[in-house]
Amino acid sequence: MREAYHDQLDSIFRDLSAVCGNVQEAVRLATRALLTGDAETAEAVISADSAIDEATERVEDNCFSLLSLQQPVAGDLRVIVSALRMVSELERMGDLSVHVAKIARLRVPQIAVPEEVRPTIARMAEVAEDMVSRVSQIITERDVEAAIALSRDDDEMDRLRRNSFTQLLSDDWEHGVEAAVDIALLGRYYERIADHAVSVGNRVVFVVTGSFPVASDV
Repeated sequence: MREAYHDQLDSIFRDLSAVCGNVQEAVRLATRALLTGDAETAEAVISADSAIDEATERVEDNCFSLLSLQQPVAGDLRVIVSALRMVSELERMGDLSVHVAKIARLRVPQIAVPEEVRPTIARMAEVAEDMVSRVSQIITERDVEAAIALSRDDDEMDRLRRNSFTQLLSDDWEHGVEAAVDIALLGRYYERIADHAVSVGNRVVFVVTGSFPVASDV
């Protein structure tokens, strides 16, 4: 009986990792749609969000089932409660990918990102996708060191975000208010994906160690 129970606990983390893989794909495709003006790809991201939502609901249902039927304590309770928080973060990351795709779709047949801002936005997208990919591995392996490193690497995203503001507020900006709003929103979406990735990583640290990383760790 206890062996089956612990298999159920492990399966929650496998399911979280699978959801994370779906989110990574959503980030990748949303970015492709954004940088190419591909309406079909944008629509695919928007449509696929329901599958991410359904997967997160299944994880939540499994967690609540274990809470009600097994009455876990100590470390097991920490795993379940953390999983509930992580799945919420992952769902939000999927939603943010949809927001990126919707900006791409809105500007078709144009491309939403002006040429001079493309390197910054493309790099933000690359960092976000990489962080999501690493979160999947962190969840699977419960890798504390990798989770802490993820927090440090979030600094690059913050620098890119500041750089995007510098570009759109420059006196040389020639693309109007609409494009400026798009860039501000896109920067926010990618930054929030990275923030959620760090939060998930921190919760993995909590599951393994019983405490969250302190400022000196990150």
